[in-house]
Amino acid sequence: MSAKLSVLQELIEPSVVALGYQLWGVEMISQGRHSMLRIYIDAEEGIGVEDCASVSRQVSGILDVEDPISGEYTLEVSSPGMDRPLFTLEQYQAFVGHVVQLKLRMPFDGRRRFKGVLKGIEDEDIVLVVDQEEYLLPIDHIDKANIVPQF
Repeated sequence: MSAKLSVLQELIEPSVVALGYQLWGVEMISQGRHSMLRIYIDAEEGIGVEDCASVSRQVSGILDVEDPISGEYTLEVSSPGMDRPLFTLEQYQAFVGHVVQLKLRMPFDGRRRFKGVLKGIEDEDIVLVVDQEEYLLPIDHIDKANIVPQF
């Protein structure tokens, strides 16, 4: 996770937790001059529109006061959903056995995109099985990872 995202997460997590939610993750998506700050929240009983609105109001106030983001941006608060993104080793560990799709920041074995079964965690590496081949991918090299919903 980048230093900027770590700072944002530390800034907003106490408020999200105080409202009764878990901060699942934070993404900053740059789109030219405009950026989007996406915050994922979760709760045992699930997340509804009112939950997202409540967190959005609270976090907007904090961001207006602290002003940690330069330039224009849009704030989006969302549930992780069925294709939930994975951010931490603990989250990967909780989804061992699930199919995961991920994109690396730099190529590994000539590729950046992988889709396979999450076998486990070894130190700071994700163990992913793709077509009977096992890959150890450092979590620091993962740009984006999501659970692939199975129906």
